[in-house]
Amino acid sequence: MDDLPLGELDAFTAVARARSFRGAARRRGVSASSLSAALRRLEQRLGVRLLNRTTRSVTPTEAGLRLLDRLAPALGEIAVALDQVESSRASPAGTLRLNVPTIAARLMLPDIAARFLEAHPKITLEIVAEDSFIDVLAAGFDAGVRYGERLERDMIAIPIGPRRQRYVAAAAPAYLARHGTPVRPEDLLEHRCIRHRFASGHALPWEFERDGKTVMLSPTGPLVANSIEVELAAAIAGLGIICSFEELLAPAIAARTLLPVLGDWVTEFPGPFLYYASRTHMPGPLRAFVDFIKDERKSAG
Repeated sequence: MDDLPLGELDAFTAVARARSFRGAARRRGVSASSLSAALRRLEQRLGVRLLNRTTRSVTPTEAGLRLLDRLAPALGEIAVALDQVESSRASPAGTLRLNVPTIAARLMLPDIAARFLEAHPKITLEIVAEDSFIDVLAAGFDAGVRYGERLERDMIAIPIGPRRQRYVAAAAPAYLARHGTPVRPEDLLEHRCIRHRFASGHALPWEFERDGKTVMLSPTGPLVANSIEVELAAAIAGLGIICSFEELLAPAIAARTLLPVLGDWVTEFPGPFLYYASRTHMPGPLRAFVDFIKDERKSAG
C-alpha cells in the first residue's frame, strides 16, 4: 500500500474501542460526522466492512476485530515516537554540526561549547574548523559561524562571541632592537612582516585606522603561513612583525615576548555571527544552541 491512510486508521481504532462515534468524537475533539466519513473512506479503500452500525450500537466485524488487534500495537508505537519527538523540544538530544573559522574555534567556541554541553548533556556538538567559505547546508552542517562580510544574504544571523574585535600589530623586542619601530603604517613596507594566507589562497591586506583615516597595504616578509601557531612562534622568535586578532596576541604581549607597535593605529570590526537557514522546524539541538546564545547575550546585557 503506497500511501497509508493513517488518519482513517486512527479514526477506525477510536470508534472501534469506544463502540460509539459520538464517544470517540468527544475523546478526539472532532465531530462524529468526520469520523463517520473517515470510516467510509477506509472501508471503500479496503473493500471490506469493518464496523456494524445500528441506531443503538457500533461493533467491529470479524475483519474489523482482526484489524484492530494488529493496529493497536502499531499505533501505540507511533504515539510513543511522536511523544519522544515532542519531548525532545524540552530536552533536546542528537548531534549539532557547526562549521566555524579557525579563529572562532580557538578564541570563543571552547568556552561557549563547555557551557552549552553542560546545560544540554544529551547533545553531541561536532565542530569543524576551517577557513574556506562553503555552503554549510549543502555540506551537511546545521549552522555556521562567519563574520559579517561573509554572511549569505538568505540566512538568519545572530551575534555570537565579542561584538567588537581589533587587529593589532606586534613584534619581538629583539626584532625591534635590530630593525627599529615603525611609526606610521607605511613604514611596514620597509619591514619584515609575517603574513597569513587563507585556504582560499587569499592573503588579506593589513588595514589600519586612526582619526577617520584608513590605510591599507600589503607588506612582504620572510614567512607566509595558514597556521596562526606558526606565525605567532615566528614573531616571538624575532622573524618579523605580525598583525592579527588582539585576543591571539594578548598573552604574548602580556608576557612581553611581543611588544605592540602602531598602537594608535588599529582596525576595529564587528564580531562574528551564528547563521542558519530558518526559524521554523529547526532540529532540537540547533534550536537549543540558538536559544542558548540568545540567553547568554541577554545575561551579558
